[in-house]
Amino acid sequence: MKGVAAVDKTDVLVVGGGLVGLSSALFLARAGVDVTLVERHAATSVHPRARGLNPRTVEILRGCDPAIEEAMRATPSARALVDNDGVLAMTSLAGEQIAELDQPYLLGLRADWSVLSPARWCLCDQDELEPILRDAARRHGADVRFGTELSSWDQDDDAVYATLRVDGAEQAIQARYVVAADGVASPIRTALGIGTTGHGTLAHYLSMYFRADLREPLGDRRFVLAYVVNDDVMGALVPVDNAERWLLHVPVDPEDEDVPHWPRERHVELIRAAAGVPDLDPEIVAVLPWEASGTVTERMRAGRVFLAGDAAHVMPPTGAFGSNTGIQDAHNLCWKLAAVLRGDAGPALLDTYEAERLPVARRTVEQAVRRSQDRPRLVRAVDSRIAAGIVPDPVVMFGYRYGVEADTEVFDTSGDGGPGTRLPHAWLEDGRSTLDLVDPNDFTLLVDSPLGGAILVRPDGFVAWQGETADGASAALASLLGR
Repeated sequence: MKGVAAVDKTDVLVVGGGLVGLSSALFLARAGVDVTLVERHAATSVHPRARGLNPRTVEILRGCDPAIEEAMRATPSARALVDNDGVLAMTSLAGEQIAELDQPYLLGLRADWSVLSPARWCLCDQDELEPILRDAARRHGADVRFGTELSSWDQDDDAVYATLRVDGAEQAIQARYVVAADGVASPIRTALGIGTTGHGTLAHYLSMYFRADLREPLGDRRFVLAYVVNDDVMGALVPVDNAERWLLHVPVDPEDEDVPHWPRERHVELIRAAAGVPDLDPEIVAVLPWEASGTVTERMRAGRVFLAGDAAHVMPPTGAFGSNTGIQDAHNLCWKLAAVLRGDAGPALLDTYEAERLPVARRTVEQAVRRSQDRPRLVRAVDSRIAAGIVPDPVVMFGYRYGVEADTEVFDTSGDGGPGTRLPHAWLEDGRSTLDLVDPNDFTLLVDSPLGGAILVRPDGFVAWQGETADGASAALASLLGR
């Protein structure tokens, strides 16, 4: 706490060792920032959890370190699920198919994304991705500490003063900034008194991670998720490896005190009903309760503390926007922190994090919720109108614009590009993408570009300025950095 002599110092303290926290540590370390990450759990996730990395997120990770994409695609889950696509509804895995999701807003994982991006989807389970990000962060110089809990903290105009608890002992650490990636409940957000707004809780679920050989009832189908509805179970069945590893999500009553104490027999009954195999003997690996909700924090910054990922926004899994949005939060924030810490930019640059990311978070949460509201049509096999206001997947992933007026739609459906939008992808004669020209740690000036005139690109790949010639780029850069 403040007033206690710090035994350790760091430029940025990242709290939380999930996908967003590890990505933050990676981006900061890659930029040469002295960063320390603390995570109260002893190790990375043992549950597959989130797994869909969309092309925009893959662009970011490959731009930071190409070895990360190579490692992701080499994981058992990514290799097994490389051909999986689509959302189905069925009576059970061995039963009848009811419907398949086929809507104009949905662009499948196996669709041709090469017009939009040099990257493609990667289905990599969270328990396999987190160690890759952890190792990459350490490789670039981050101090990553698992089994280390933030027990208390305070801040003033100069620094953040924190106390860490490790094996029952306390350590003091002083940081210039904190990235709070400490999850849905976010003790840091709570301590700051920052509220949330939005739809609130949508449903409660129990996720069962199990092993059972279901190759025979699966056959040659390769779906991402299947809604299962019969007299004995209603839920979502998710293949982890198209063979023996699976997830089953079932809705539960949060007021039912027996749910956390269900015996193995109850889990087995539900799994058998979803598989359609009455004598199946599954191994229950892990059981995880979770809540589907749609909320956004009222602020993403308080002094020297910045909220990212689930600490700032929570959305249902429909659309797979959650962790992708969080990683993109970190990508936006970390180059700005690096620039300020190096002295290349004034502190006002950090104000743009909330100004840019909060509107995107609000609109993305809304899109996830609307997709969630659209799913019941699939289970009921009815061809009614889709939920109003759903924006196509590519627009949500690539089409958001920074710097819009308050209450203005952030999704640019016109595709015009320009300042505030991601640099458009275009293939160059040497086989590279225009995005491959972006320096992840500095601004890039493209002159006589195939995209038109001169373009000044930020380290996160967004257009900062555009003109017919390079004249004016220096003034634009100085203004943006507050110099």
